[in-house]
Amino acid sequence: MSTVETVKAGRRSRARRRIAILSILIALVVVIFFVSLMVGQRFYPLDDVLKVIGGRTVPGASFTVGDLRLPRVCLAMLAGFAFGLAGVTFQTLLRNPLASPDIIGISWGASAAAVVAIVVFGLSGTSVSIVALLGALIAAAAVYGLSHNEGFSATRLILIGIGVAAMLSSVVSYVLARAADWDVANALRWITGSLAEPSWGRVVPLAVLMAVVVPVMLLLSRDMGMLRLGDDTAAGMGVRVERTRLLVLFGAVLLLAFATAGAGPISFVAFMSGPIATRLFTRAGGSMLLPAGLVGGVLVSCADLIAQFALPHRYPVGVVTGVLGAPFLIYLLIRVNRSGGTL
Repeated sequence: MSTVETVKAGRRSRARRRIAILSILIALVVVIFFVSLMVGQRFYPLDDVLKVIGGRTVPGASFTVGDLRLPRVCLAMLAGFAFGLAGVTFQTLLRNPLASPDIIGISWGASAAAVVAIVVFGLSGTSVSIVALLGALIAAAAVYGLSHNEGFSATRLILIGIGVAAMLSSVVSYVLARAADWDVANALRWITGSLAEPSWGRVVPLAVLMAVVVPVMLLLSRDMGMLRLGDDTAAGMGVRVERTRLLVLFGAVLLLAFATAGAGPISFVAFMSGPIATRLFTRAGGSMLLPAGLVGGVLVSCADLIAQFALPHRYPVGVVTGVLGAPFLIYLLIRVNRSGGTL
């Protein structure tokens, strides 16, 4: 077999492997989606769930499944997908698996804004989500603006992001220390990340944004992959470096901000999804955007099922993702220390 035929055979093999793993992930998302609609204090068979989704009236199930469980599951799936895609975008562009929005201050921008809104201004519901959205956008703009001194530097952005995260964390601690007990409970529930109050009002804005932003980011995924080779190499291959970087980062920040506004800053999902997807697709290659989004949807949905039904008490979904994410962070720190900082 010639070298050209060997290369073509390798590409075909990787493409088949990628399609197979993507198909398994999509099937897993579908299974978890329907299991989440069926399981609860009362079990509803798949036939009843399909009737409710189809718009038919089923006594009992129409309210429980259609009004309570369906928006919660949709919010978990969409927020998880958005966190996963945004996280792997930052990790890819900054060429560091630790450069997740959880670490570089963007999620803390949303948390600090939400805590101030709840404790200082007494806001609740949609108003808190809007303030959190603005907080995430302002934090992202501040980190990017402060790090953009005579050109882009991934290391500078990460270090400034960690500093901004520490500062905003102090703001959260200070406001909580001076808050009343009731406000503290509300603020802690929000910054932990919770799906306890789902509504279509939280699902629809996120779904509309994703319908616009995700296709654009998938179209830019090839250029984003080139940026991993370095700015000069990417420019030499025809990539408009600064334009592509700004578009991709802006899209990731929008996804992260809207997902945080809807479900709270569910910890470690953006951080874990990219590395998990990369390990699943090690021998398949290709862009990690779609795989990381699917992994994020699976993580949040499974964590919510565990938090609701597998433990003695019910907990916010962020408690479970935090328990999973902390040891994963230690594992990645050890791996980065040994191998030099790639996903």
